[in-house]
Amino acid sequence: MSNLKDLTWEHHQNAERQDFVKVLMSGKINPQFYATYLWNQHKKYDLMEAFATATGLLNDFPEIRRKQVIEQDYLELWKGEGTPPIVASTTEYINHMRDALDKPDKIMAHLYVHHMGDLSGGQMIKRKVPGEGRMYQFTGDVKDIKERIRAKTHDGLAEEAKWAFSSATKLFQDLMELDIEHYMEQTD
Repeated sequence: MSNLKDLTWEHHQNAERQDFVKVLMSGKINPQFYATYLWNQHKKYDLMEAFATATGLLNDFPEIRRKQVIEQDYLELWKGEGTPPIVASTTEYINHMRDALDKPDKIMAHLYVHHMGDLSGGQMIKRKVPGEGRMYQFTGDVKDIKERIRAKTHDGLAEEAKWAFSSATKLFQDLMELDIEHYMEQTD
């Protein structure tokens, strides 16, 4: 049995303590601000899931693919011109993942961090976000999906999973550095 959850706990907790998460969980996040988050997540999931598909990691978990539902959520909410900004941490994530195509363990660490988050905390978040919240809706039994993902993990994924949690923390921080006042003005 893997101790991955215990080995990454501090990094996980740090991500959850970020101000962006507090805004997200408030139930009052501005739809455009949330769409900006979704746009950045879409870029990350697009690459991660493409690599996971290429290495066969998603063969056992077709129900966890999020790229398309994230895009649907984004398109439902984004009303701005063009597209939202891609923040520095998203670009850093993409650059970091470019060498992962032939490294299934590295990809699995990212699937664990992101998809388990969607399956766990995402189940609370989906009631708080604007729009349909498709990103957090799964077909099948969530508990079963989580167990099947855990069965594919091992302690050797810890360092890469910690990096993925740190990257999520940086994304939350980068988002909070955007012109928040502009987003907040649109909510009233």
